[in-house]
This record gives sequence, C-alpha cells and structure tokens, in this order.
Amino acid sequence: MDIAFASTIELATAIAARRISAVAALDAHLAQIDRSNGAVNAIVTLDREGARERARQADVALARGDALGPLHGVPFTLKDTHDTAGMKTTVGFPPFADYVAKKDSPVVARLKAAGAILIGKTNVATMLGDWQSDNPLFGRTGNPWNLSRTAGGSSGGAAAAVAAGMTPFEIGTDMQDSIRLPAAFCGVYGLKPTEHRVSLAGAFPDPGGTARSVRLMSCLGPLARSAEDLALIYRIIAGPDGGDTDLAPVPVEATETPDVSTLRIAVATTFPGFPVADEISAAVEKLGEKLGSAGAMVEEAKLPRLDLHDDLAEGGALIGMMLEAAQPDPPEQPTPISRWFAALARRDRSILAWDRFFESCDALLCPVAMTTAFPHCAPGTAIEVNGREENYWMLPAYGAVFNYSGHPALTIPGGYDSEGLPIGLQLVGRRWSETRLLGIASAIAPLAGGYRRPTGY
Repeated sequence: MDIAFASTIELATAIAARRISAVAALDAHLAQIDRSNGAVNAIVTLDREGARERARQADVALARGDALGPLHGVPFTLKDTHDTAGMKTTVGFPPFADYVAKKDSPVVARLKAAGAILIGKTNVATMLGDWQSDNPLFGRTGNPWNLSRTAGGSSGGAAAAVAAGMTPFEIGTDMQDSIRLPAAFCGVYGLKPTEHRVSLAGAFPDPGGTARSVRLMSCLGPLARSAEDLALIYRIIAGPDGGDTDLAPVPVEATETPDVSTLRIAVATTFPGFPVADEISAAVEKLGEKLGSAGAMVEEAKLPRLDLHDDLAEGGALIGMMLEAAQPDPPEQPTPISRWFAALARRDRSILAWDRFFESCDALLCPVAMTTAFPHCAPGTAIEVNGREENYWMLPAYGAVFNYSGHPALTIPGGYDSEGLPIGLQLVGRRWSETRLLGIASAIAPLAGGYRRPTGY
C-alpha cells in the first residue's frame, strides 16, 4: 500500500488490522509533506512532534485492545479556520496570527474522538474572502497539477494537500463554493452538506466572544480522494452537538450505492447567463451520455424559473448583512430588520423552487465553476473563458446558487482539460439527502473517472 495516497478507509482498516502502525501512517504523510509542501505551500502549521506522540499513544491503545474509533490512528489536517486547542487558528489574517482557541470546535472534537490524529493546518484566503488561497501571513498555495495555477479558495490549501498526498482527508468551509471549487481545481472530491447539517460552532476564530452572526448559507464538509471517504467523514461530523442550536436532528443514514440503472439524473451543461468553459460543459454532457448508456434515466434539466443572477446578488446581500452584524462597531445606520426578513422571504421562494425541482430527479449534474484552475492573479482580474474575459466574481456562481438554496452538493472529478488540469463536476440533491447523494457519487465515479495522482507526487 502506498500509504500517503491510501484512502482514509484503507488507512483505518490497515491500522486496525495491524498491517501498519499509526506511527508509520503519520511518518509517510510527514515525508510526503517534506517532499512536496515547499513548492505547493498547502500546509502552513505543522505539529510534527505532537502528532507523533499521539500516533504512539494510538499504537499503544491498539496493543492494549482498547475499543477503536472509526479513524483510529489516521492522520489529517484542517483548514486554518477551525478552533483547535493548542494550535494556532489564523484564517490568514495578521491580527489573528497568534490566536489559539481554548478548546476544539465540536467538529474537531468529534474527529479526535473517532481516533484521528491532527497534524497541522492548511492555507486559506485571507478571512476566507476569495477563490484563491493567498494571505499576508503564509503567501499563496499552488495547484499540484500546475504550480502556476491556483488551488482555489477559500479551502485551497485543504484541496491541494489532499490531492498531493499530504493528508487523506480535510474539513473545509463553504459559503460560496469554497469546498467544491478548490476540490474541482485540484481533482478531488468535496461535499457541501445541507445547510444546518454540520455544526458551525468554532468554525471561525472569535477571540472577543461576539455573538455568532454567520448562521445561513455557510457549511462545513469533508474533502477526500473518494466518495466513500466523504461518506465516512460526513457520518462522523454531522448532527446536533450541543453548541450550534440551528442544527436539525435529522438521522444520518448509512450510505448505500445504488445501481446506476435506477437513477434519474437531470443534466445542465450550463445555467442561463452563466459562463462556462466549453471543455467543462462537454464533460458534463459526456458523463450524462455515459449514464444514459448505463441505463440511467437522463434528461435535460428543466431548471426552476428563477433569476439565478438575482439569487447570487441576494445571497451576497445576506452575507453582507451577517458580516455587518459581526462588526464590533455597528454602523450609524444599520440594516433595518424589515430588510432582513424581506431577504429571507425572497430566499424562501428559491428554496421551495429547487425543492420542487428535485421531486422529479435524484440528482442534478452540472458544472462546479466556469473554468478549471486559472493562473495566479490579483482578485478581481478578468478570467479568460472560451477566449473571452469574464467577471472574476462569477467564479463560484454554479456552486453559490446552492449555498443560497441550502441544498447539498458535491464535486466529483470528471476528467481533464486540454492543458491537463482537472475538471470537476457538481452533483446536487434534495435537502437532507446527503447519504443518498454520496451513494450516487460512488455509483457514478467509475464513469466519471475519479481521482488521479498528480504527476510528480
């Protein structure tokens, strides 16, 4: 087994069966970090000795015959936004350069309780505010497929680390495609769950103890090299935790992989008025054809009659209002509460429209982003798509539609463009149907292509 590129499930199984030790698993990933991170700059904080001691303890527990968690001895990294006791959380923001939380966030605590061993933090966009992972504390993250290209953002370090074998899985955050876009750019899998499915408590540093304002549209979810790994990690981190009161007590069901011939898939190679590279829309269409040949019922998507550009604008306005509420010094003329409720009512119409759409299909297959990984550039620089300059701020559009609606969506690797860069495809499902969606992703993966190790790693 090539330990650094083994799946999370393979590693956990091998450690439990004593085919490898937790220390060996950790050392293989540390060696891969030493080989690759200098160029990629995905991992920005590394607790080498602390992780090694925890791995030793995991091996001792195994030798004693202690009960094992599902991730016993498996190393992992975390996006540099999660509260972690004893380890810095900076979000790439100089005022937080030395911030250390007093306790782990609920998601981090669950992963540790499952036996996983935290080894470090991965790079982000400053305050998670861009679709490239670059900040004044740690610099920029390169894409393992081409270091002159971005790994995406804001979970770019996470996606690059998974792709390059530095970690078997990660936990990203996604308010506007911030898990799915980097996963697509780096050729890995990434899940944005239904809104209010995974705790947001401790998902952003809060030294001042201010009231939590980001309560809508933002989600936590896993990145990994297989849909099966996503399902395992999702089962561990999902559900009420006693900290985030918005979480729905919806049971996390077992993930079953359906027969492709039983699926009803709606296909949209683009959305009205959204730019997309020809090679991406062609990849969506090609996978739809393969699914049809495999017996699935495949139809051209009859998208809801929504102004999706307006949805994006309304989503941006909601984010702005939430961030306004988080400011230590409120504006002289704060947003009227009536505007907030009007914005929620507008959002309800879109949520219900997508709910009706998913009554007639199991999943929507569509693009994740308008382009594959683009060259590093200043935020706001026009992005070339099909030989035309397109608005930088449309980069997350295909994914952000489902942050606005709250529906679960994931990225699956779907081949490569003419420059050898990964193409990511998006699967979207009905609300609260993550396990079904993950099962569909597993069924589709052999037809889509799946993860491939980047050249040179």
